[in-house]
Amino acid sequence: MTSKSIRDTMPEQPDYISLQRSTDDKMLGRNRTSALRLAVTSLLTSSALAQSNFTCQSSGAGTTYNATSKYLGCYLDPSVSILGAVKLSTIAMTPELCTNFCGARGYSYAGINFGTQCFCDVQANFANAQKTTDGNCSSKCYTDPTQRCGATYVESLYQVTNPQGNASTGSASNNFIPACQTSPLCSHQVCNTSLSTADRVASLVSELELEEKILNLVDSAAGSGRLGLPPYEWWNEATHGVGSAPGVQFAHIGSNYSYATSFPSPILTAAAFDDALVRAIGEVVGREGRAFGNGGFAGFDYWAPNMNAFRDPRWGRGQETPGEDIFRVQNYVKNYVPGLQGPDADQKQIIATCKHYAVYDVETGRYGNDNDPSVQDLADYYLAAFKTCVRDAHVGSVMCSYNAVGGYPSCANEYLLEEVLREHWGFDSPSSYVVSDCGAVTDIYQYHNFTNTEEAAASVALNAGTDIECGSSYLKLNASLADGQVTIARMDQALNRLYSALFTVGYFDGNQYTSLDFSDVATPDAQNLAYTAAHEGMTLLQNNGLLPLGETNSYKNVAVIGPYANATTQMQGDYSGTPKYLRSPLSAFQNQSGWNVTYAMGTLINAFNDSGIHAAVDAAKNADLIVYLGGIDGTLENEQLDRLNLTYPSYQLELISQLADLNAPMIVVTFGGGQLDHTPIFNNSGVDSVVWAGYPSQDGGPALLDVLLGKQSIAGRLPVTQYPASYANETNIFDIALRPNVNSTGRTYKWYTGVPVRPFGFGMHYTTFSFTWDDQPGSHYDITELIAASQNNGPINDNTPFTTVTATVQNTGNHTSDYVGLLFLSSDSGPLPLPNKSLVSYSRLHNITVGGSDQLILPLTLGSLARADVNGNLVVYPGNYKLMLDNDACLEYSFTLTGDAAIIETLPTQGPRSQYNFTVPVNVQAPSWQAYS
Repeated sequence: MTSKSIRDTMPEQPDYISLQRSTDDKMLGRNRTSALRLAVTSLLTSSALAQSNFTCQSSGAGTTYNATSKYLGCYLDPSVSILGAVKLSTIAMTPELCTNFCGARGYSYAGINFGTQCFCDVQANFANAQKTTDGNCSSKCYTDPTQRCGATYVESLYQVTNPQGNASTGSASNNFIPACQTSPLCSHQVCNTSLSTADRVASLVSELELEEKILNLVDSAAGSGRLGLPPYEWWNEATHGVGSAPGVQFAHIGSNYSYATSFPSPILTAAAFDDALVRAIGEVVGREGRAFGNGGFAGFDYWAPNMNAFRDPRWGRGQETPGEDIFRVQNYVKNYVPGLQGPDADQKQIIATCKHYAVYDVETGRYGNDNDPSVQDLADYYLAAFKTCVRDAHVGSVMCSYNAVGGYPSCANEYLLEEVLREHWGFDSPSSYVVSDCGAVTDIYQYHNFTNTEEAAASVALNAGTDIECGSSYLKLNASLADGQVTIARMDQALNRLYSALFTVGYFDGNQYTSLDFSDVATPDAQNLAYTAAHEGMTLLQNNGLLPLGETNSYKNVAVIGPYANATTQMQGDYSGTPKYLRSPLSAFQNQSGWNVTYAMGTLINAFNDSGIHAAVDAAKNADLIVYLGGIDGTLENEQLDRLNLTYPSYQLELISQLADLNAPMIVVTFGGGQLDHTPIFNNSGVDSVVWAGYPSQDGGPALLDVLLGKQSIAGRLPVTQYPASYANETNIFDIALRPNVNSTGRTYKWYTGVPVRPFGFGMHYTTFSFTWDDQPGSHYDITELIAASQNNGPINDNTPFTTVTATVQNTGNHTSDYVGLLFLSSDSGPLPLPNKSLVSYSRLHNITVGGSDQLILPLTLGSLARADVNGNLVVYPGNYKLMLDNDACLEYSFTLTGDAAIIETLPTQGPRSQYNFTVPVNVQAPSWQAYS
């Protein structure tokens, strides 16, 4: 099996061809091409492998290898499966570089896809490929536009006739070697360990020639063959496991690095409301990501997490996020990022990237739209999680988004990138860098029309603080320099940040994580954790007593119906990799002792006719239990694909209705990230129980079965609101405001003025509980005294502790169960309109036995009390406050704050300034009320 790590499968921008929008003979210039050929040739002479008796050489003398090759033609490669043993990604890709790279490692076949990616193998697999005309290999090689480097899903294929050794014998190695353990780089000052890291980085940057600097400011960085600096692909993914990306390669089935642990999508993990679980997942993903990097199958930085809040229920990428509540998102980030990176910012496991900064949460018009929230909403909602990611989680990298904010494209937005990110939040370490979303710099010109040329777009992005571009517009920086739009000093600053970041992961010298290898991937503990995450997030939306079925039950003939019944990859959601296994619901049900299982798909996710429904109903006629498994998947919600409505797909509803008419006990299991209006299902008396299962990934089948049986308790809570279908007609998708207005009935549970089908935080159990307060706040606080007392804990901000609330939870029912306690706060103070309530703390208790009890510990901070004013200041206001445990307020407690309001945090300059000094003419955008891309 070949890797899916291609720019069209898991894109930050789905169509990689857009990254080649401006590739032409003028891009680099004829004088540049000859110099780059020399650099590429030099790259091939550097030592490919470090030996145990490594001796540094000042040149690559004696190691030169030149492949001889035969061009086999141009092939359509829709699944990128012709070659797949090893991959190299670099903007400097040419047929010569690719064939030398593969031949030097003992591979007899080499192919170029997507303009920048070289694939190697011992044999070519043509099962899913088709030869086509050479004209379809239309991507010009960036550094030599006279040659062709494949195209999108099209491969320029070569046979290497003189490979060094035979990779099929196992003599080839793809293991990463720290750069300073290779010749000739080891002879340069960057590898002088007696110098400080800053001096070593500075020496490397100073040795790079101008053209080399430019070629290392894009994601497929070329390195420097002249110096022996290897190419590096910055685009790697880890949203819920090592994911397919240009920098990630999954080897052939049965080989090392052919799989990694695939965790549930973040939206389901978030439903568990279990911060320790999130931290543990981050640690596993970080460890496996680093192992892939050490093995030469990935890089050392990963573009995760996606921590834009799921504000609009139609958003196609909501599945990648922790939900709609910003406090929940902040806690997710606070645990996932340290899990990925490790505890030491200077010796990281991998580099995490918080994305997409900022105000990005719809796909419709994403490339060219301007989102212009109030400064109040910026502080309260859109920037809060990024603040946490930078200030508290100490993330190594931040990705700027496609959209504009306040009229300025995010990747050219000095307010966001400089004033807020670096100056206000302290994202200013030598190794902290900003990367663009893929193609976002080109979009500054192409869709935002913010600049008049692509060259100018590259200039404003670099000058604003975007250090590296995913794309190709930065290749025009030579022209930008000539026109005085940018400076070499700014380019050097960006390169210093990038190479300093690579030092933190041991790219040059190695570090404590360099020994991780494939034995650290998909361990039994990791597999168990993926199973735990799947069942902990599943949420019970309705139950008339049918569930749990019991580990021993009287059901014999079980009908398993629906488009998710036999799901495998469908259960993974987007930004996924290749797992060791995918266990479908059907396989799990078929393995259940005593069950005779009948299966029928019945209908597609979004069918256009009733084909299959009659056969499915007929298959279920003799069943004494019906389990329907449906919902939505990537065909309805995905990157670049927002949903048009919130209704359950019509032919699925028809099938559910006909199955319910059979009068057998019936369970409906809904998969997918975004919520659907379940009203017709809840109102159907023939449906006994409804479970939301999200995207549970590799162990989704067994996890679901164990939840239905009661082998695992169900205690998930919805991390989003389930709105009525009418919401899509009442609320304009382009209205960025949170508070209700003429275009919106309000966003999220905090501001929604209608009646939800199921509210945020909803989730039932198989048992019952009773609750009593243990520790409560005082009944009255003077704000001035409260702030003064809090100063003993350090600088005042939203993290400053206020108090801790505790409550005892007793299991009064008949089943051992987990319990998630959600603590909400409401008040009558602060700017109008007032939010309905706000989540301020939560905790998950595990395995409370029948008759047993456990204690919820719910810490509160000054941020729990604060709200943003119209200037973006977080303010603690005097007034009456009420704490409520859970949506049904099973416990309540009221207290009062008196005295003067106190500002605990500010935003700089109360939002973007009306004017900035750009080196090129710019066109500030107006807010978008339609799609501009």
